[in-house]
Amino acid sequence: MNKSTSKKLTNWLVSAVFLVLVGAFSLLNQPSASAQLQTPPVTTQYTAVPITSVAANVRHLLETNECVGCNLMGATLKDANLPAANLENANLQGADLERANLQGTNLQGANLQGADLGKANIIGANLERANLFDADLEKANLTDANILGANFQGADLEKAIGPQGFTMQ
Repeated sequence: MNKSTSKKLTNWLVSAVFLVLVGAFSLLNQPSASAQLQTPPVTTQYTAVPITSVAANVRHLLETNECVGCNLMGATLKDANLPAANLENANLQGADLERANLQGTNLQGANLQGADLGKANIIGANLERANLFDADLEKANLTDANILGANFQGADLEKAIGPQGFTMQ
C-alpha cells in the first residue's frame, strides 16, 4: 500500500473514532428518555407576598377561602372545608390536609411537597404545575382534576382515584 493511501486511511480512521467518541460522550450527558417521560418538567413561580405568619395565613384562608401565593408551610388543615378555594402558588409544603374538601380548588403552581392529602376530596381541582413530590395522596379522590405538568414523583397514590376515575393500586 502506498504512503498516500495509508495516510488517508489513517486520517479517516482517526476522524471516525473521534466522531464516535463525541457521540458517546454527548449521550452520556443526556437523561434517559424514560426519565423524561416519568418526570415532567415543573416550573413553579411564586408570587412575592408580604411576610405573614402561617397561623395568620390559615385564618385568612378559612375566612376568605383564598390565600394566593401565601406561606402555609406545615399548616394544619385536617378536615378543612375549602371548596373552590384559591391557593394558586401557595406554599403548602408539609401541610396536613388529610380528609380536606378541596373540590374545585385552584392549586395551580402550589408547592405541596410532602403534604398529607390522604382521603382528601380533590375532585375537579386545578393542580397544573403543582409540586406533589413525596406527597401522601393515599385514597384521595382526583376525579376530573387538572394535573397537567404536576410533579407526582415519590407521591403515595395507593388506592387514590385518578383524574379519569380509575383507582390506583
